[in-house]
This record gives sequence, structure tokens and C-alpha cells, in this order.
Amino acid sequence: MKHTRRSFLVSSAVTAAMSRSAIGANDRIRFAILGAGTRGSYVGGVFLDFPDAELAAVCDVYRPTREQVAAKLGAKGNNKPEAVNDYRRVLDRKDIDAVLIATPDHWHGPMLIEACQAGKDAYVEKPLTNTIEMGHKMRAAVRQHKRVVQVGLQQRSWQHFQENAKRVQDGLIGTVYHVECIYQGNYTRDPGPPTAPPPDLDWELFQGPAERRPYTLHRQRTWRAYYDYSGGTLLDWGVHLTDVSHWYMNVREPLTCSASGQYVRAPVLTEMLPDVLAVTWKYPKFVMTYTNCVRQSPEFDVQGNHFLGTVGWLQVNRTGYRFRPNLGGGRRGPAEPAFQPVSESFRYDGGPSDHAHVRNFLDCVKSRQDPIVDIDTGFYSVLPCILGVLSIRYGKTYAWDGTKAVPA
Repeated sequence: MKHTRRSFLVSSAVTAAMSRSAIGANDRIRFAILGAGTRGSYVGGVFLDFPDAELAAVCDVYRPTREQVAAKLGAKGNNKPEAVNDYRRVLDRKDIDAVLIATPDHWHGPMLIEACQAGKDAYVEKPLTNTIEMGHKMRAAVRQHKRVVQVGLQQRSWQHFQENAKRVQDGLIGTVYHVECIYQGNYTRDPGPPTAPPPDLDWELFQGPAERRPYTLHRQRTWRAYYDYSGGTLLDWGVHLTDVSHWYMNVREPLTCSASGQYVRAPVLTEMLPDVLAVTWKYPKFVMTYTNCVRQSPEFDVQGNHFLGTVGWLQVNRTGYRFRPNLGGGRRGPAEPAFQPVSESFRYDGGPSDHAHVRNFLDCVKSRQDPIVDIDTGFYSVLPCILGVLSIRYGKTYAWDGTKAVPA
């Protein structure tokens, strides 16, 4: 029954989001994809589920990717988007209103800043950036040019995440003193020896603002592992978790960050994050932790956010949520529970939240209102993760002084 009801709600959410697009459907938003890999291709397809979105160009440094995605999404949108190698050609076009930036993380900042200067709005995949300095420049550009920017932290548009935010904020589990962020996995691998890049890949443009490195297939396909381009699972999945933590706890920035990492299942590779990570952040009224190594449970996926409170605890992830009162007890026997425990599991389906998040962006492009995850929210959500990467890389504890990371 629960699964049937859940499927109905998911279907209804998508239908409702798409029906809203009928308002102003003739006022079409022409957009381009910058970075047409797995995520860019998928989210670009979500855009095209709305009749007021039109795909004008697909840009990627790898020719097979841009040509295949342009053909695939062009057929879906019943148009012929231009396949482009260099993003600057896209930004020069006056007929493009917005860009979807889904490149490796080190390109998010330069592309967003130049898009703002060219008068384009932007949907930027998470994380917003991989450096604090670039994040400040991005925020300044958005404000200066008055652009609409949505950051792809779509869990804020997900119904059960929204419901559980209210539970925590309404005090269901009491005062929260510890938030656990858990994601199992890593990208650290031996990259093998350098080789010549494929002839269809513009390796120089791929590296862009990053340090110049020899080509390996691992660098191209698993770029998230490298400090040059990203920050491992901590910047990839960790930002979803820290975003939910900030949202539920109604906070913006940590006081301090300390972290450690170890190469255990992978060789020591100083250009990549270690494969075992543990990070701790101190906030004014609670502590937050992150780890990518955890004992799995056959009964419930333990990944996600865990909020530990004085009355109970709550866990939420993409396949469910559960909340339970703390155990009573003592010589007088068990205490009356503060609330009835709940455990909900369902099949992963990100479609409704992705559609709602894109719809919110399109609506804000037209209304010029701030979207659900604006540039500042995106910056402060990734800030703890960037501090964690710095702490792991340089072996230091950092304090946040409001503008920069300071070794503590």
C-alpha cells in the first residue's frame, strides 16, 4: 500500500510541475548545456520536459559526447541544437537566455562569471565551486549583473526532505546536538601511466583554469577524485549532506573544521583525496561529522543525514526516512516515548525533485525572483566541504573568519 501510494504521489508531483509550465508556455526560454556528460545530458532532458524550454546548443570538449547528446536531446525537443566545443561561442550568442553548467567543478566558477557578464541566467550543478576564492567571485558577479542562478541541490525540492525539515525545526526530536553526514564510497584509484589524449578530446580546454597535467583516462572519467578539479566524495555527495544539515538546522557557516584521511585500499596518491575520510565541524550549538566509511545495515540504508536530539533521532536519505524517540529506562522502567517511531522506505526516484527544481529555475528566470537554492545558499552549503578538503590535504585545522579559511 505504501509503495502504491508513493508511486501515485511521485506521478502526481511530476504532472503538477509540468502542468505549471503551461503558464507562459509561449514565452520560451532558450538554453544551452555546458558540459554534456551524464548529469548534463540528464538535466538537459528534464528542461525539455517543459514546453517553455528550448535547447539551442550543446557544448562539450569531447566531440562524441556533444554530438550524441545534441542529436538525442534535439530529437526530444524537436529542434536542432548546435554542437559546440568552446563554451565562449555559446556565451557570444544573443539568442540564448540561460545555460546549464554541468562541467567538472573547476570550470563552474569561470563559466558562471562569464555567463553573468554575457547576460545569461544559469542553472549550476553542485557543488557550486571547489575553492572559496572562486565562490566569492561568483557571488559578486551574480549580484553585479543581477542574474538568476539556481544551484543543483535538488533535495530542497524533494517532498520527504521538506517534510522532515519541518519535523526537525518544529522540535520533534528535541534540541539537536550532533548531525552525522554519511556517504559510502570514494573515487581514489591508481590512474595508470600517462597516454596521449584521444584525438576527439580537447584536453587543453578540459583542464582550463587548472594546473596542466599529463592525460590519463582516469583523469578524464573520474575527475572528481582530483584536487585539481574537485574534492572526491566530500565535494560530490558531501555537499548534498551539508546542505540538508544547514537547511534543517537553520545555520550558514561553521566555526572550525578538522579532518583526517588515510590511503588504505588505494596507493598513496597525493593528487587525489585519500580513500578513507573523517571530518568534524564545530557550529555554535552543535557538531557535524562526515565519513565515507560505515557499516551497512541489511534493514535500512544508513547513508544520508542523521540528526541526534535530546528527545529522539531522525535519519533521512533518498530512499526513505525514520525517526524514533530516545530509549527511556532506568530502575523505574521504560519511560513513555515522546512520539511514535516511524520508518518509511521507498524506491529511489529523483525525477519529481529534479523536475520541481528545474521548474522553479524556469519560473524564476521569468519572474526575476530568487530560486530555491540561490547563489549564497549554494556557496554556504559547499563551504564546509571545501574546508574539509583543505584540512585533509594540508593536515591542518581551519577556522572560518567570515570570509576565508584561517589555520587554527
